[in-house]
Amino acid sequence: MNPEIARHLFSLLWQDYTARVSYAHTYEQMIVGAGGCVKNDHIAFRSLRMMVDSPQGKVNLGIEYLGQLALSFGYEAVGEYTFAETHLFARHYRHPQQEKFDLPKLFISELIVDELPDAIAQLIHQTVAGENLLNISAILHTFKTDAKRLTKELHKIFSRPWQPPRQSILEEVNKYTQYGAWVLLHGFSVNHFTGYVNSQNTPEYPDIETTACGLAKLSVPMKAEIEGDVNCGLRQTATQAVTEIVTVLDDSTGAEIQIPWTYAYYEIAQRYMVEVEPGKQVLFDGFLGKNAQQLFEMTRVSK
Repeated sequence: MNPEIARHLFSLLWQDYTARVSYAHTYEQMIVGAGGCVKNDHIAFRSLRMMVDSPQGKVNLGIEYLGQLALSFGYEAVGEYTFAETHLFARHYRHPQQEKFDLPKLFISELIVDELPDAIAQLIHQTVAGENLLNISAILHTFKTDAKRLTKELHKIFSRPWQPPRQSILEEVNKYTQYGAWVLLHGFSVNHFTGYVNSQNTPEYPDIETTACGLAKLSVPMKAEIEGDVNCGLRQTATQAVTEIVTVLDDSTGAEIQIPWTYAYYEIAQRYMVEVEPGKQVLFDGFLGKNAQQLFEMTRVSK
């Protein structure tokens, strides 16, 4: 598939995301205002590894679901990460012509629902349904000759394809897995975008420290630490997660009510050269599991 369709889709997702996460817009204004360039290192998505009934039969709502779209765009799976303590697994995808078409990496994670305590898994199964799940293969086939319509239909995937969760279910799931509660609320919405410090190309913000400091000076609440180190090839930090007013179902009446909950943060990342063999260095292009685990926690809600 033409990589330009992926670029257009990611542009639509960026518009959705910046409308909800004002910190990303602040970053964009700060860098552009300093004469720099804004590029995304990667886009992150969350999902649930579990089977549901859908109009197209049994479907896995995990990496398998969104991964098929990444592969259709020509992306390749190039790294896997296991987070045993939190029952999470992730895979990252890279396009072989990433630089030519200015395409971000994709980081897709999943909660392994079958590894959760039965009571928690049952609450998730009780909430999640597949009757409104979009058939990615059918969309790609039906609109393959109409790029504009194809992008519009693919854009619909990145939402929550089930009804809002009951408030008590959301809060009970959150006690055991804040990641699971997040997906019950936000579905396949973008989890975060990531500003690529290496491409900022402005002397005012030459590295991740000055960039994070600049955002803090603009009253953006920042994570206290910068994860990773130069020798590992990757350093990352993020804003705090924004809190939204979200819709859930009242337990007694079943009516829709609104409560506050976290949505997303904006990440910034800087990459470094690493030695792959004596005398040969390359720019590190992967991810670090420990960094990712720390960033997963940025959407935690205390209930």
